[in-house]
Amino acid sequence: MATLADAGLTFTTLAHPAPASAETRAAVLANPGFGTNFTDHMVTIEWTEGQDGVGRWHDAVIGPRQPIPLDPAAAVLHYAQEIFEGLKAYNQADGAIALFRPEANAARFNQSAERLAMPALPESVFVEAIEKLVQIDRAWIPEGEGASLYLRPFMIATEAFLGVRPAKQYKFIVIASPAGNYFKSGAPAVSIWVSDYTRAAPGGTGAAKCGGNYAASLVPQAEAIARGHDQVVFLDAAEHKWIEELGGMNLYFAFEDGTLLTPELTGTILPGITRDSLLQLAREEGLTVTEGRYSLDQWRADAASGKLIETFACGTAAVVTSVGKVSGRDGDFTIGTGGPGQLTGKLKNRLVSIQRGEAPDTHGWIRKIG
Repeated sequence: MATLADAGLTFTTLAHPAPASAETRAAVLANPGFGTNFTDHMVTIEWTEGQDGVGRWHDAVIGPRQPIPLDPAAAVLHYAQEIFEGLKAYNQADGAIALFRPEANAARFNQSAERLAMPALPESVFVEAIEKLVQIDRAWIPEGEGASLYLRPFMIATEAFLGVRPAKQYKFIVIASPAGNYFKSGAPAVSIWVSDYTRAAPGGTGAAKCGGNYAASLVPQAEAIARGHDQVVFLDAAEHKWIEELGGMNLYFAFEDGTLLTPELTGTILPGITRDSLLQLAREEGLTVTEGRYSLDQWRADAASGKLIETFACGTAAVVTSVGKVSGRDGDFTIGTGGPGQLTGKLKNRLVSIQRGEAPDTHGWIRKIG
C-alpha cells in the first residue's frame, strides 16, 4: 500500500500557539461526555483537480484545531458532498495505544466517496493521518471503562461554484474528541421508537456514511426522545415492514435456539464495522448467525412468545447496547426481561477485551501506534 511519501505527500506540522493547559485537559477527561470536547490538533489534506483533469492530494498538515475557511458558494453547502467516518483509539493494557480495524474504516470511506462522486483517498494515507493525530494528542485519551478517543475523519467539497456537478476541490480533515458513554441515560438497556419516517430507499445513499442520511434521521430521533425513548428504529421504504437499523446503529436479534439474526445489507443499511466484527465473534462462539429480513410484526410476536430472548444494537460510538423495550403507534413490547441480555454482554466483553488488548487479537484487528 502507498504511504504518504509514495502518494507525493509529506506532513507539515504546525506548532499550536496556545494548547489546552494540563488542568483544562484533566477537567475534560474527568467527565468527557461524547462529542462535545475536542483535542488541540487536527489534520487537513487538500485535493484539487488540475487543468489536465487529473486530481491530486496535496498540502498535508497537522496543526492547531481551528475554524475552516469556507467560501459561501462552497459545493458542500449547496449540494451536500460530504462523507465521514468514526473510529476510536484505546489505551492498551501494555501501555500502548491502538486503533481498531482502521483499514476497514478507510475502505468504507472510499466506498462512500465513490457513491457521492468524491475522490478516493489512499487507504494508507487515511490510516497514517489518523495515527499522526493520535500521536500528537495522545494525552487526551481518557482512562476508565468505556473511555476512548473518538476520531472523526471527514471530507467536504470546497470548490466555490453553483452548478450540479461533482466539485473539483475537496478537503480531508481529521478531528478527535475524548469520549465516555454514548447514551446519556446510562440505562443498561435502551428503549426505541418505531419511526413512520424512512431513512433510506433502494438505489439511494443508505450504505454511504454521509451527512444527509443523518440529517434525515434528526426529526424521527427527536420524536423518539420526546416520547421518552433513547433511539429510533427505521423500517424499509418499500413495504414499511422490515427492520433495517437504528438512527446510527445496526441491530441483532438473538433467539432461544441459539441462532442470531441481523438485517441483511441491501444497499439501504450502513455496513457497520462493529456489526461485521460481531458476526465473526458470534460464529466463533458456536452460534448460527444469519443475515436476512425480519419484520416488525415477527419481532413483536417472537418477543411475546419468548422465542426472541435478546435484541442488541451495535456501532462504533455505543459499541454494543441491549434493547429492552420497543414502542410504536401499534403499542409497546418488551424483549426478555427488559434489561441487559447475557449474550449481549458476552459479545460486548469479547469485543471490548480485544479492543483494549486484554484478550488475544486472533483476527489482526488491532493496529498499535506505540
